[in-house]
Amino acid sequence: MRKVVIAALVLASVEGVCAASPEERVALLTGEERVGQLMMDSPAVPRLGIPAYHWWNEALHGVARAGLATVFPQSMAMAATFDTDLEYRVADAISTEARAKHNLFVKRGERGIYEGLTFWSPNVNLFRDPRWGRGQETFGEDPYLSGAMGTAFVKGMQGNDPKYLKVAACAKHFAVHSGPEALRHGFDAKVSPRDLAEYYLPAFKALVVEGKVESVMGAYSAVNGVPCCVNKWLLTDLLRGEWGFEGHVVSDVGAINDVFSGHHYVKDTVEASKGAIAAGLDLCSEGTYGCLREALKDGRVKADDLTAPLVRLYRTRAKLGQFDPPGSTPWDGLGAESVGNAAHRALALEAAEKSMVLIHNNGALPLDADKIRFMGVTGPRAQDEVVLQGNYNGYSASPVTCLSGIAAEAGPGVKISHMGLDGCDVIVACVGITAEEEGEEGDSGGDRTAYGIPKRQMELLKGLRNRLPGKDRKLVAVVFGCSPFDLKPLAAFCDAVIVGWYPGEQGGRALGRLLFGKANFSGRLPITYPTAYEDIPDFKSYALPGRTYLYGEKAAYPFGYGLSYTTFAYSGLKVTAEKNGAVAEVTVTNTGSRAGEEVVQVYVRAPEAAKDRRLHHLAAFARVALQPGESKPVRIALPRSRFEVFGEDGKPFIPQGDTTVFVGGGQPGFADGVQRASIRLP
Repeated sequence: MRKVVIAALVLASVEGVCAASPEERVALLTGEERVGQLMMDSPAVPRLGIPAYHWWNEALHGVARAGLATVFPQSMAMAATFDTDLEYRVADAISTEARAKHNLFVKRGERGIYEGLTFWSPNVNLFRDPRWGRGQETFGEDPYLSGAMGTAFVKGMQGNDPKYLKVAACAKHFAVHSGPEALRHGFDAKVSPRDLAEYYLPAFKALVVEGKVESVMGAYSAVNGVPCCVNKWLLTDLLRGEWGFEGHVVSDVGAINDVFSGHHYVKDTVEASKGAIAAGLDLCSEGTYGCLREALKDGRVKADDLTAPLVRLYRTRAKLGQFDPPGSTPWDGLGAESVGNAAHRALALEAAEKSMVLIHNNGALPLDADKIRFMGVTGPRAQDEVVLQGNYNGYSASPVTCLSGIAAEAGPGVKISHMGLDGCDVIVACVGITAEEEGEEGDSGGDRTAYGIPKRQMELLKGLRNRLPGKDRKLVAVVFGCSPFDLKPLAAFCDAVIVGWYPGEQGGRALGRLLFGKANFSGRLPITYPTAYEDIPDFKSYALPGRTYLYGEKAAYPFGYGLSYTTFAYSGLKVTAEKNGAVAEVTVTNTGSRAGEEVVQVYVRAPEAAKDRRLHHLAAFARVALQPGESKPVRIALPRSRFEVFGEDGKPFIPQGDTTVFVGGGQPGFADGVQRASIRLP
């Protein structure tokens, strides 16, 4: 029978068609072949029609590390849009470019690293501490926002074809990882059941249950003493059991070796590898599983032990069309015209415009080009292309720096200088950091250690202020970086302050359009800007009190905050209980003189008797575009789960008594005009 199946597979391979199931393919592999197929750089098995495949690919905010691609705003910037439809469209564009680039690589016979279709994005760890260098890769500090944006990303990446995945997305890093970076290879996060269920796990659950994400990545760190990549409770009991995950699990790069060398959890790499497979981990994203070849020979591991993980990996490859002939998937015809094209550049511009946050404005903005004679655009980030990119990035053929973007939007009637600034009517100072100064351990700057704007940049800003005497001369500060800064000192002497994040390839053009009022600010902070680092608990503690807006972090600028060139008012809030939750209805009116988009934010506060530690929590959000004077009704569904409170055992329950629902342009206690209503769920 085995010979018959092999013959059929060979014939099918020759004919360019192969209908063998993943189980049938795996059954025909030798033990040694199985080991190779379970590692990141999987060799070809020509006799079975299995091409070589490298599983490591990146696409955090554009196809990364593979040459030319559209560079969209960094994930943190995308979170600031509070726009799941936009995130879906961005992810759809990314996956189109991914398929096109993969097709081009395969035509050249290239199947190496960063040339495949399994993308290790998005990162839905929570930015629980503003010092974490990799916070920039996340969607911020809130579990619901992170889950909603991450789910939209996954759906846009994976597509909606009934048979094939456009690409495979990956929810990382499962679970609880958010620094410190320098300790990650042996760090043990101590977390209570309540903290896990209430804060650290919901975004992952959303991506698995709602997004149907194809892959999950195990983190370097341990949770309550058990390294994540050998944690059976995480990978099997919770992920596959309770949540119903059907895809494959991959280790972070080097994480299996860390089980032995970093955590000292087992005696050698064979035990680490066996433990990972037994716990439910499938793909080793390094070479550690290579030790299993010798273990097969001496009997410590059996070939059958490698069957289940390999079947799961082959199911993913089958969904990607890798065992089918060319032309089988809807995307096999995509080519160079689908990469970095005009439509994707326009989408990158839209995303950048919607992501930037106006923090402070004393009336200086928007600028009127007809009234400006001489304008300065200066600072270390004014002509810096790197500040556009973020980390895990591709490279744009047409990046627009701040200087070039502002010059283009100002038009030919405004003189602009980068160096000679005497006599300027307006100076735009571009400051902050790049992804090279905050980021991953061993990759860039690592975790942040200082909260203020870099000293030399502060000196530059103060010097510029002194060169702009008179009330009609304006200083605008644009701060780049995807973690918080102490912006209060800037607001004290600058006429306007803007958070620019890492805005992608069209960042300079977006900034120019926003400065001159051709677009309106609508970004909102997806993280708290604390009053000082001294107010934040110990970085190594994963306990929640005092962290994020949910648990009482002191805010200089709160989560959900952001200004506009217009104003909005809310009226007529009605919250109605329904069988599966509730519905909030409110009317939003543009009370200003400019068109704009408002981010409607819905927060829930449990009854006091429920003993919910959260002050309130984000339960929904929506964007609404309004012309001056225009009103629109907004209807937002609130599923029953948005009202849940968690006990010490991590179990959710619907509290008795009056729950308060807040609807407005920000958090209650920070935003003006927030409407409130009480509701009791049946």
